[in-house]
Formats: sequence, structure tokens, C-alpha cells
Amino acid sequence: MDSATIVECPRDAWQGLRQIIPTEEKVKYLSSLVSLGFRHIDAVSFVSSKHVPQMADSEAVMRQLSLVEPPSGESPEIIGIVVNSQGLERALSVPGVTTLGYPYSISAYFRRANARMSRAESRDLVETLQRDTRRAGRNLVIYISMAFGNPYDEPWGPEIVEDTLVWLKDVGVRTVSLADTAGTASPEDVANLYRAVKDCVADVEMGVHLHSRPENATEKVLAAYEAGCRRFDGALTGLGGCPFASDELVGNIPTETVVTTLAARGVSTGIDANSLVVGCALTGELRERYAHTSAPEAGRPD
Repeated sequence: MDSATIVECPRDAWQGLRQIIPTEEKVKYLSSLVSLGFRHIDAVSFVSSKHVPQMADSEAVMRQLSLVEPPSGESPEIIGIVVNSQGLERALSVPGVTTLGYPYSISAYFRRANARMSRAESRDLVETLQRDTRRAGRNLVIYISMAFGNPYDEPWGPEIVEDTLVWLKDVGVRTVSLADTAGTASPEDVANLYRAVKDCVADVEMGVHLHSRPENATEKVLAAYEAGCRRFDGALTGLGGCPFASDELVGNIPTETVVTTLAARGVSTGIDANSLVVGCALTGELRERYAHTSAPEAGRPD
């Protein structure tokens, strides 16, 4: 039977919530995901609390989560996102973060706006991440941001993505995820890009982190799978959105859509139907509790 890796992304989903989820609630939720059979979890990020206040307690979350014994006895992959050398130091200083993730943007505008880095500085950071994670016995996943194009009228094409992939392979990176950061890729775009670049890095695990409107999610998952992808990021109930998309309905592809779509093709993901039901219920509770402010903000629709 064919198999695929599912990466659950609560960190990505939580960052857009208006209310701060208490540390204990995050640990309880993440522990529940592990109990339900999720083996790969994008759980925390080590970034500025000024810019992403939801992630200010990432160290505390990981310290508490590392004390929870996995039911199977096998620790899951826990991904912690970093965007600079300070984040690298923070991620390596706490237990439980098995994999560091870094969003490498091929859009100059997006890179400057979000990280205030030049292309050379960002590449230097990737090389530092690769060296230091290897020394620390951690893994590294690089997300190629704006891999499917950008809304800034900047140059883009499969050859730019391929150049980036070849460079990442040459510096030792072995896990990469192509990210549709703006959520604008069609199913055809997903398939065409994946097919165009997959053979240039045959020994690199290459996944996708896609955003989508709900009605296009299944088609995008199938497009990636049929093009050869076997690693998919998702978020239960599709929680989370893309601040760079003009359509407010564009968000993370629901994990339940990924799993059921692949299951219909006979693909094993390690996530059963009951786990999806329970996981969606738990996520729905968090959405209900923390997605809205207690009172509408002046001048902003609730």
C-alpha cells in the first residue's frame, strides 16, 4: 500500500487567532494530537512575541510537552519554526523540538517585508541552520515561500524554484516543502510545478504546504499526489488563514480533506477516521473559544 506523511500544523493555525491560548491548553491539545496518532506536528515558533504574540510561550509549551509520555512510546516529530539566529538559539535550547523549520522566500518583497533580509543573508542563515541542527542532532525542513508565484508582479517561474531546490540540496537540506503562501495556485499549477522540479532533487523529501478555498482543496491534494507528492501539511478543520490572500476564505487545507482524499486512493496516512472526528472536535472547541475577541473592536467587524 502506498503511504504519505501528514504534517499537522496547529502553530500555523493558531497564529491568526485573536485571543491568546493559555500554555496549558496548547500542551493539552498537542498531547491529544499525539494520542490520536499524529506523528508529525508543526507545533511552535520561536519568533518575536511583538509580531506573533500567540507564540510567546513556545519554550514553556515545549518544556511541558516534553514531559508527556507518548502512548506508543515513540516520540513524534515536533517542528519549531525559526526566522533568524535568535530563533535558532531558542529552538535548540529547549527539549522536544526534533525539527527546525525555516521559511525561505523566493520573493524579494516578501522576504524584506517579513524578515528584513537580503537573498544572501537568508541563504547564509539556511547554511547556519543546516550546520547547527546537524551538530545538535536535530532535523531541518525548509519551506520555499511563494513557490507557486506571488502577488507582487515579481519574476517567477519553475526555473527559480528549481535553482533554489538544487542549492538547498547542495548545502545538505533533505526535507523541503513547497508553500503556496498567497493561496493563489490552481490544481493545475500545483501539479505542473511539482512535476517540473521533482526530478532535480530525487533524494530530497519534497512536500507541499498549500492554502486553498474549501471547494478547491480536494483537487489540489489530488494534483499534488498524482504529481508524486507524498508529504502534505494541513490543519484540522482548515483553521488558520493566509493574510496575503485577498480572499478571506483562503486558508490551510483541512487535514481531514487531505486524509480522506488520500484514503480514497488507497493511501495509508496513519490517521484513522475516529482520530479525525475527535481531532476536529477538539479543534472546533479551540476555534470557538479563542477565534474572537470578547467584544468587537472599534472600527473593525467582529
